Amino acid sequence: MAVRARIFRQPKTAMQSGQAGTHEWVLEFPPAEPSRADALMGWIGSADTRAQVRLKFATRDEALAYAAREGLACDVELPRERAMRPKAYADNFRFGRSENWTH
Repeated sequence: MAVRARIFRQPKTAMQSGQAGTHEWVLEFPPAEPSRADALMGWIGSADTRAQVRLKFATRDEALAYAAREGLACDVELPRERAMRPKAYADNFRFGRSENWTH
């Protein structure tokens, strides 16, 4: 059974509003075996080194070309585009607004 790689564009972090790091395409592998705790130290780890690999590409086509060249089966996840709704501070005090004004 061949492991399928995943190609996706990194989503925006929920902690900040910036778009940094969201323009690269990432190729990563799912874990082949579950993580286990070390009996002595309690650290979590596994012997699966493929799960540590994250390759970054400028475009989706570059990532697909790499996967084809290496003979990797892959799934491509297309990103959802953000809908920007322009807002103005003055709209909070606009006459005839449909919502109630709250503090």
